[in-house]
Amino acid sequence: MPRKPFVPGAAVVVAAALAAGLTGCTGSSSPDSDAADAKSGGAATSSPAAEPGRYQTLPEACGLPSRGVIHRMLPGDGQALSDTEAQKVYGGQADITYDTDRRVGCRWTRETTAGTRHLGLDIQRVVSYDSAVSDDDKAQAIYDKKELAAQIPSGGAGSPSPAAPSPSASKSKEKGEGVVTNDATDKSATDQGAAGKSAADQGTTGKSSAGAKGKAPSGSPSQTSDPSTDPSTDPSGSTAPRVLGDLGDAAFLNDKLVTADSGVHRDVTVVFRTSNVIVKITYDQWSTDKTMLPDSQELQDKARSLATELSDSLSE
Repeated sequence: MPRKPFVPGAAVVVAAALAAGLTGCTGSSSPDSDAADAKSGGAATSSPAAEPGRYQTLPEACGLPSRGVIHRMLPGDGQALSDTEAQKVYGGQADITYDTDRRVGCRWTRETTAGTRHLGLDIQRVVSYDSAVSDDDKAQAIYDKKELAAQIPSGGAGSPSPAAPSPSASKSKEKGEGVVTNDATDKSATDQGAAGKSAADQGTTGKSSAGAKGKAPSGSPSQTSDPSTDPSTDPSGSTAPRVLGDLGDAAFLNDKLVTADSGVHRDVTVVFRTSNVIVKITYDQWSTDKTMLPDSQELQDKARSLATELSDSLSE
């Protein structure tokens, strides 16, 4: 068969069309390329993720406190315990949790003729799912909410914890009402009011006897308390709810006296944070004898002793 003649002009047209098509394709892909470059550039200039917390797991709660500390916090009344009873009392009962890497807890109880003591331990590991917020900062925010809910004084110490029932509390108990106290007793306020009234009366008498100088007679009580001698304004040695500056990264202690028909009990709570772990200790003593109040100093000392041991163990 005879060959078809070669037409140079047709080849030029085809080449031109191909060139135009390639140019169009290249132009249409340019926005995507720019977007990809922008994305890669944005990733390169974004802030680094916040640091993770120190703790990635949690210990077994019931085995964390030493047996000696548990023995001191749950004293007996002289009656010996069998091995089975001792294991039940001092071994503790673990809390049921769904993720032991995020939360664990344990409870201990001992009943004696002097009353019943309960000890609770709750340990929470905080994880922040916000790349801009560290685990420690998230844990601190949770801790702050707990401190605010407990109404811990911002100055670090509040009024002393009561050592005896107030008259109003006794009346409430007779009516079967529960009374919760974590400030100075009504009794002290009543006594101060009586003292103030007496001071006012004596001041009137003293005015006439002191003459024009207007000085109160020697030995008359002052109408204003002296901060250096008033225990409610002196935080040193106070058993009032307060911030603890020597425990973990942040800590506070709360102390409440509760009276009800069934008796009286004192509840001491210590909460502290170390890195991204928050530990809560609850320790209380119940008594059916309303005249025998649980000792605030004893319960606080033992709760703080346990808190210090746990803080040291977690820091190892």
